[in-house]
Amino acid sequence: MPRPTSSTSDTLKSTPLALSELHIRLEALDQEHQSLLKQIKRKRTELKNFVEQMRSLATKIFHRATPSLKKMADLDREIHALFDEIFATRNFGKQTEKNIQAVYRKLQLAGIISPKRERDEPELDEIFGNFQSDNDFYQGAKDRHENWEGQSELSSYKVINKDESRKIRQTFLRLAEIFHPDKVTDSETQMYHTEIMKEINKAYQEGDLARLLEIEKQHELGEFIDNNNEDDLTRKCKTLEQQNQILKTQYESLKRELRQAKNTPEGAMVSDYRKAAKKGIDSIDQMLETIEVQINIVSQIRDFVQEFREEKITITEFLGGPSVLHSLNQEMMEDLLEQMLSELDRVGNFK
Repeated sequence: MPRPTSSTSDTLKSTPLALSELHIRLEALDQEHQSLLKQIKRKRTELKNFVEQMRSLATKIFHRATPSLKKMADLDREIHALFDEIFATRNFGKQTEKNIQAVYRKLQLAGIISPKRERDEPELDEIFGNFQSDNDFYQGAKDRHENWEGQSELSSYKVINKDESRKIRQTFLRLAEIFHPDKVTDSETQMYHTEIMKEINKAYQEGDLARLLEIEKQHELGEFIDNNNEDDLTRKCKTLEQQNQILKTQYESLKRELRQAKNTPEGAMVSDYRKAAKKGIDSIDQMLETIEVQINIVSQIRDFVQEFREEKITITEFLGGPSVLHSLNQEMMEDLLEQMLSELDRVGNFK
């Protein structure tokens, strides 16, 4: 009697169609998974580099601008001190003192010196609420510099829901179970595991599932899957679906954080600095030149107030204001006129 042979139909029956569908589904999920890991890695690097550029530029500006900003702060204090001395030592008529106070206020309102609240003028805080002094600017620049100097890590992935947190924790515990230094005895392996655990802890604290999975993949610690077992394949598909959803959220968080970084004043400075550099322009030099011009103007005003304190100029001359302000007003009017003529030309060409 001839030995029975297995037919093609028998083979198909032994491999259910559902198993083939699971293989296809698993392959698609795995491809999506790998793509998300790569995107996150690129975006994380982009964000890290941009933050480093912000920190580097802020540090460079702070160190190069500090001497000039200190000069501005010193001049600001000198002018306030001169006015304090004038009001304390000179005897004026009521109207004259009121006029001198008006000059003092105008200098503050113009942003040339910092606002100063007078005892009999509680409304000055409101008047000057939108003005920032040079001294404040210097202190603000110092604070921002210290902030960027101290900011060594990124702050992504702060908002994580319970399901995501649970999945991240499961991955963390799985890795910690393997790499906890107490699990080994020899010192060399303990040191190796300690370094890996530092990465694992950092990724867990930041909610960085992608990094945890990268560590897992790097050390080939993935779960064993029987490709002919429907339960194994189903479980793996479900795990990948959940992980991919978390990875998508993480990727969007990275993109959002990068946008936010670029929209900060420091981020805008980086963008402007890059654009200027492409044209061969050092924007920091330009900024310092502008500050030096401002220092020169404020210095002339300081000298003008000092001459009045020393009675080298009359009250009438003082109330007329320093010549540097008159020339500034003339320049502002000329700039405004030039801008208006330019707008008229543009409208004319458009027609």
